[in-house]
Amino acid sequence: MRARRSVRPVQALAGLLLAAALALTGCSGSGDDSGSASGDSDVAQSQAKEAAPGAAADDAAGGGKQAPTAPRLPTSHIIRTAELTVQVKNVPKALEAARTATVNAGGYVGKEATSRDEEGTEETQVTLRVPADRYEEVLAELEGSGKLLERKAKAQDVTDQVVDVESRIKTQRASVARIRELMDQATKLSDVVTLEGELSTRQADLEALLARQASLKDRTSLATITLSLSEKPVEKATEDDDPGVLDALAGGWGAFVSMLRWIVIAVAAVLPFAAVLALILLIWLRWVRPRLPRRPAPAGASSTLGPLPTARPAPQPGRTGQQGEQD
Repeated sequence: MRARRSVRPVQALAGLLLAAALALTGCSGSGDDSGSASGDSDVAQSQAKEAAPGAAADDAAGGGKQAPTAPRLPTSHIIRTAELTVQVKNVPKALEAARTATVNAGGYVGKEATSRDEEGTEETQVTLRVPADRYEEVLAELEGSGKLLERKAKAQDVTDQVVDVESRIKTQRASVARIRELMDQATKLSDVVTLEGELSTRQADLEALLARQASLKDRTSLATITLSLSEKPVEKATEDDDPGVLDALAGGWGAFVSMLRWIVIAVAAVLPFAAVLALILLIWLRWVRPRLPRRPAPAGASSTLGPLPTARPAPQPGRTGQQGEQD
């Protein structure tokens, strides 16, 4: 009986200690969970405030509604071209500066042509290709290289063409792939020949579309600037309008030289015809005329009784009287 009484208090004490331990563990766990939850929420709130400092004010102003996000616009493809005519003092220096500006912008120099007129004025026309994002910068630099005489700029939006070509390329590639699958499955020679012809046609169409896509990409990624450079004419010193002796001599000498030049030109133009005529005359006198038969000399008048008497002139009255006196 004593043994049973001693065992029961020990079991009861152990149960009380276990219950107390479980209670303490639950309290500490709940305290830790609440503390960690509150800490996590504080950290999240602080990060949200740092990420969007004006979000709370916007929500308060908008009644707690979120602002709608802006729609994403499609990428535009624009072909930019410009024509500039600039008058400069030195064409080679201005041309070198234009080349440098184009290369520094990441572009390149295309076609170039240089000419010089009778007065010695030099003129150069060059085609420049520059990236589209540096187009305005290079254009402004070229305009400031001298006196701007003329400017023409054009922008053409080809976004629809680019999208259409891309869509057609995808469709054409899928068509080519289907034809190749059919060729792999074909067993008859006639089917293979027919499919090969169809594949060649569709492959050619695909290559044409790819070439057009490359052309559009080149024209939209690089702007074209046609630059015309001409030298600035030298300003002559103002002189009196009244001509002087030297001006008269210079004008007369110029007229004489001009007249002499025209005479020489006329003689040079007539000289071939004169040479031909002289040759014909020489041939006539040396070879043709000596060989022609000569005409006989005219004979005197005669009759069967002999030569006819020649008529004597009639004597004058005055001379006959003088002759009688003399006789």
